[in-house]
Amino acid sequence: MALTPDDWSAVWLTLKLASLVTLLLLIVGTPIAWWLARTRSRLRNVIGAVVALPIVLPPTVLGFYLLIVMGPQGPVGQLTESLGLGRLPFTFAGLVVASVFYSLPFVVQPIQNAFMAMGERPLEVAATLRASPWERFVHVALPLARPGFITAAVLGFAHTVGEFGVVLMIGGNIPGKTQVLSVQIYNHVEAIEYAQAHGLAAGLVAFSFVVLLALYTLGGARNTLGTGQ
Repeated sequence: MALTPDDWSAVWLTLKLASLVTLLLLIVGTPIAWWLARTRSRLRNVIGAVVALPIVLPPTVLGFYLLIVMGPQGPVGQLTESLGLGRLPFTFAGLVVASVFYSLPFVVQPIQNAFMAMGERPLEVAATLRASPWERFVHVALPLARPGFITAAVLGFAHTVGEFGVVLMIGGNIPGKTQVLSVQIYNHVEAIEYAQAHGLAAGLVAFSFVVLLALYTLGGARNTLGTGQ
């Protein structure tokens, strides 16, 4: 079944969203993962639980509270309004913010595991060579944790592509603006257009299989997929 213009629009919007969210997650998630892997603070378990919440929370619950926070009466909504940025709900920017929260644990946990797996020895050796903390992080920790970063990027991207509840709550169903691939499949099912829905859904199934196959082939899935779905 040939894809309609709306289908292609949803595909490209989804790829755009997943790419941007993955980049932001790697930037935001790396310091969080480093802190969780290294700290001895009593808050470690609390922060770790907060980061992992999207794994167990229903997406609609997370979407609802994000909608409240980013709405006209919420603190974020009032801040964006005062800065002249408008409201985030039902915009692409709102989708990005919601997706970052929703996919955060799928990026933080693989990186955190990679940092913990490398142990203390490489950093101690670098310290004896008078490497600064920043140099130890950039030249020792990051290269050693590279497999974790690859896994995190793949999982973050794939998870963002497949999300539904959060994006529907925050973005609604605006063609060309917030109508992502999962929402478009829902539209086809509602319209009893099963052939079109099957074409998009089969593509997502194939994409998910390739992602998992790649992770298992690289040997990272056994350690990272156990963090939860």
